[in-house]
Amino acid sequence: MSKPVIGFIGLGLMGGNMVANLQKRGFEMVVMGRKKDVIDAVLARGNARVVTSPKELAEASDIIMLCVTTSDVVESLVYGDDGILAGIKPGAVLIDFGTSVPASTRKIGADLAEREAGMIDAPLGRTPAHAKDGLLNIMAAGDRATFDKVKPILDEQGENVFYLGALGSGHVTKLINNYMGMTTVCAMSQAFAVAERAGVDRAQLYDIMSAGPSNSPFMGFCKNYAVDGVSDLGFSINNANKDLGYFLQMVDDIGTRAEIAEGTTQNLKAAVDAGLGDGNVPEIFDYYRQLES
Repeated sequence: MSKPVIGFIGLGLMGGNMVANLQKRGFEMVVMGRKKDVIDAVLARGNARVVTSPKELAEASDIIMLCVTTSDVVESLVYGDDGILAGIKPGAVLIDFGTSVPASTRKIGADLAEREAGMIDAPLGRTPAHAKDGLLNIMAAGDRATFDKVKPILDEQGENVFYLGALGSGHVTKLINNYMGMTTVCAMSQAFAVAERAGVDRAQLYDIMSAGPSNSPFMGFCKNYAVDGVSDLGFSINNANKDLGYFLQMVDDIGTRAEIAEGTTQNLKAAVDAGLGDGNVPEIFDYYRQLES
């Protein structure tokens, strides 16, 4: 596909930088959003227009990209009275870059197929800075022919584009990835809190743990907050709580349990209830340090 018209919904930090990257690479953009400064920046870069409904955006686009917060938001954009499903063209493709419930993704994909349109789930790794330079990690899944159709555009956005198979597999992989990552951050943050309570120097604990196989970038983020007071992971407790909830829903859908995830999500929910939800995940250290038996 050469230079398709791209519709984009979700102009937050990640999505806004993805749009800037696509515009830099010469793609015509159709966007919708509420933040005037962000919309003005898109229009100022040129070759873009603004619409007021997902239906209108779908009618004008060859590829529709979503980078929104929850499965509920995705479903509202697709199934609303003026939604994507009402306006999507035969042969068009919807790409969901967010972290969604796989069962919801598969349902949307089936409904789009009835309109002769395709879907790819393509959750992201890395940061908004990587998005601006087209250097994301993209975990893409869906019908192979649909993936091959949009891969040249994904290659403009990702340094590493992984094809994972049937629709929903990207979201499954992202949820597993986030379960492992967020559980690791919670465990390491609690380790620092327990060390403090036990009278062990947190910096020395880090020196010892980081000299062995427990060392990881996540340990570095946890140390940066628990020892140095620097919160730099860039992923909120609210988002982690949402993703662990989705992971547990997925686990239930496939007929099993994940007891470690159940414990992690209880801690994340407790931190949210304590007013820490907007903080980055290593800030759960503050919740752990005040726990009483």
